[in-house]
Amino acid sequence: MTTEINLFSHEVTQNPYPAFAHLRREAPMFRTQNANGHPLWLVTRYDDVVAILKDQRFVKSWRNALTPEELARVPVIPEYVNLLNQHMLATDPPDHTRLRGLVQKAFTPRLVEGLRPRIQQIADELLDAVEGKGEMDLLDAYAFPLPITVIGELLGIPAEDREQFRAWSSVVVSFEPSTERFQQMGAALREFTNYLGKLFALRQAEPQDDLVSALIQAEEAGDRLSQSELFSMVFLLLVAGHETTVNLIGNGVLALLQHPAQMELLKQRPELIQSAVEEFLRYDSPVETSTPRFAREDIPFGDVLIKRGDEVLVVIGSADRDEARFANPDELDITRSDNRHVAFGHGIHFCLGAPLARLEGEIAIGTLLRRLPNLRLAVPADELLWRPGLLIRGLQRFPVKL
Repeated sequence: MTTEINLFSHEVTQNPYPAFAHLRREAPMFRTQNANGHPLWLVTRYDDVVAILKDQRFVKSWRNALTPEELARVPVIPEYVNLLNQHMLATDPPDHTRLRGLVQKAFTPRLVEGLRPRIQQIADELLDAVEGKGEMDLLDAYAFPLPITVIGELLGIPAEDREQFRAWSSVVVSFEPSTERFQQMGAALREFTNYLGKLFALRQAEPQDDLVSALIQAEEAGDRLSQSELFSMVFLLLVAGHETTVNLIGNGVLALLQHPAQMELLKQRPELIQSAVEEFLRYDSPVETSTPRFAREDIPFGDVLIKRGDEVLVVIGSADRDEARFANPDELDITRSDNRHVAFGHGIHFCLGAPLARLEGEIAIGTLLRRLPNLRLAVPADELLWRPGLLIRGLQRFPVKL
């Protein structure tokens, strides 16, 4: 049965958790193939996921897993791919350490907390715009515009361009292994790089008080970002800065609507919002798998041998439902105290934006419940469609009645 699991099937996309539970029981280190036909390991148990996230023998840059002879045989990679593949999530120390150092100052808990009034203002303005209506799409009207406005303002992206970023980003993260999707992703990445090139030229000529200008001028220990690093870092910050939070808000609100007792508890005890957000991150994480890692050498791992060059994906959505780690993992419990989930990763690649995502989730969901206490689904839950792909877990649409 294990080999018959199609992780890209409609059934698994709609509800991956039974398939993940089966893999944890029967094949916790599940060997399959990636889109290029190369070996791919899916890691589904919590302890194994944490171990791999901490193990620097599993590298983020595939180049570091190849010999010089193998690298020489790699086909020419399109320039737009190279331009967007030099960010923190795709590099290893020492490059990763240097890149993270250039941006982490903007995402310290203290600086993020300073954004609270602005995030609250955005949430209230978005709800002001829909309050008199009977229905809305929660993603389009609220969960998307809130984080894209925040990260857009931080980076200095003009407001009128942010909807276009959503379209590009959606194509990139909702990846499926098909020729059509490859072509769509290539087109989106080319348009993305063309746009960023023009933006960088503007900021070089006239720097502003924003993160893009700061990155262009950044110096850390006498170093600056190369052109590809600059493209890659802004690409990562834009995509990661809104995609995950959109789906933290969407998945969290859906979980509450499907668990009315938990929703009522949170309305009665709004001080539980921080604990609730941690539970939403665990229960239906907006990030279903990590980005790829590659074995730098042959690595015996449990009962299997992961060969040098093999691709490894840790399945965050499975680890956070592991019955060996969490009591009653398939239950939503906003008062859960032992909740060391891995929704933000672990180790040196732990999500830099975690404080911002948490704050946005707390304000967005808390404000929504306070201002729209009668919120409910506008369609049966089984009619909601989830986005395809293994990386991001989020709804395509989320119609609600106010």
